[in-house]
This record gives sequence, structure tokens and C-alpha cells, in this order.
Amino acid sequence: MSESYSKQIRQIVSAAESGTIFINSDFSAIASSSTVRRQLNRLVAEGTLRRLMNGLYEKPVYSEFLKEYLAADPDAIAEALARNFRWTIAPCCDTALNLLGLSTQVPSSWSYISDGPYRTYELDGIRLTFKHRTQREILDMSASTILVIEALKALGKDNVTDTVIEDLRKRFSKNEKAAMLKEATEATDWIYRKIGMISKA
Repeated sequence: MSESYSKQIRQIVSAAESGTIFINSDFSAIASSSTVRRQLNRLVAEGTLRRLMNGLYEKPVYSEFLKEYLAADPDAIAEALARNFRWTIAPCCDTALNLLGLSTQVPSSWSYISDGPYRTYELDGIRLTFKHRTQREILDMSASTILVIEALKALGKDNVTDTVIEDLRKRFSKNEKAAMLKEATEATDWIYRKIGMISKA
């Protein structure tokens, strides 16, 4: 039976894109947590996966040019941690700006708002910070709405230029922009006005 578990887990890992990050519960439908942990540890020993931290595994990306494995994707790590702890998260601060293409600077610390506790992690040369917010501030909005709100906050009222508005207008679909107008009504006045400008056809 353990061979069957092993085969199923290997098939899932093999089919995943390089850079995918797994947590133990991703395989909970296949076997018990102890069995999954054993199988993942074997894949780590073989070099198929690498352990980023306890319970977090990456199918690494190898660069033929650099002849080495690349650092894990910070956003993928954050999403995996959120999945592991059952948090709802959204990028904030410089992270939101980077993901929206409003800043080319790589954040020194990848920051997220979360309905979980305040936490900071450092792994694989990456610093991740989770800042607590109430569920109401996160759960009642789509990912795109939260991302835009957090990006506008990071920029500040006086730095949201016409170019920024136009860039954001082009980035999102008509439906996404309509959702922003509906979902962001509790945002501060200046942010909601900017979202209104972004949402114009």
C-alpha cells in the first residue's frame, strides 16, 4: 500500500511546474500526515524536492545558465504558508507595488496583510512579514480589490499620478474594475475616488 501512496505523491510532484511549493496537507487525500511526511522526506533526500522549512517543500527551479538552483518565489512561499495555516492573505506595501508593476524595486521584505497573527519568517534568503487585519478587511473583497487598495496606500495620495491610474486601468478587466467599485466602499475617501478613476472605461 505504501508503494501506491508513494507513486501517487510522486506523480503529483512530477506533474507540477518547477517552483511549485507543497505543504503536507496538499496530499491529505492520499495518505495520513505521517505517511505523507515520510514520502516527502524521501523526495527531499533524492533531490526531487527541497525543504524550505518544516512542512514546506519546493520543487526547485534549476538555471542552466547559472548552473544552480534559483531562490524560491517569495509570493509562492507566502501563499503556501497561508494555505498551511488557513490564513487569507493579500500583498501590501512595496510587495503590492512590485506585483502590480508599479515598482521595479525588489522588496527587501515581502509584506502581506493577513487574518492570522503577526508573523515574520526568514527562509531561503527571503524575509516574509504578515501583518494582522480583521477578517472583515480581507474576506469581503476580491484579491484584485485588496491588491489595488494596498498599492494605493503604499504610494500615498499625492503619488497616485495619472500614469499610475492609467496603468492600473489597463491591468484589470471590466468585471474586475466593477467589483472594485462595489467592494471598496469602506475604503478611505481618497482611495475610493482613485478606484473610481481606475474603473472608468
